[in-house]
Amino acid sequence: MSRISRVTTNNGDGGQTRLATGKKIAKTAPIIRALGSTDELNSAIGLLRYHLTEVDQSDKVQTNLSEVQQALFDLGAVLALEGQYDAKTLVTGQDAISQAVELMNTKLPPLTEFVIPGGSIAAAHSHVCRTVCRRAETDLWSVLEDQDFSGNSIEKTEAAQNLRAAGVYLNRLSDYFFVLARTLMNNTEEPQWRGPQKSA
Repeated sequence: MSRISRVTTNNGDGGQTRLATGKKIAKTAPIIRALGSTDELNSAIGLLRYHLTEVDQSDKVQTNLSEVQQALFDLGAVLALEGQYDAKTLVTGQDAISQAVELMNTKLPPLTEFVIPGGSIAAAHSHVCRTVCRRAETDLWSVLEDQDFSGNSIEKTEAAQNLRAAGVYLNRLSDYFFVLARTLMNNTEEPQWRGPQKSA
């Protein structure tokens, strides 16, 4: 069965849209913002994957990023179904991401100052993924605080647990993109903040 048969429906011309649950809401609602930033993150990852080279250990990194893109669609389903979607892939994904971060960190020099985004095209794209991921995480936590969505009981529901799992996943993922960006520098000098200027 085809999941998507029509792209243009004209149903959203009035500034409203429908979630997968059938609920009609404003396009400015926090849950729609979270869906949008998650989609933007997935697109940014696609661009990062395009710019990876063999020097970037692309096979291993490509596999990791492919799994992340799949997980982000699961995360989108958690949002579109208002938490009524099993987030188990996000829970297991947290562990995989943490392991990847730990492994990369063992091969990196200690940080001495804040890192300035850039250094190589792949590293720069990884920093873009990191910053979009941070925004997606913020947008997702806003969903749990949105009274129009949550009401008074969501804190105790399975839906809330699934949404929290999605938030934790994004928090781990932003760390992954930061460490990946450092890794993608490929032992070249890492641009860093000069730090507070000393007074004369």
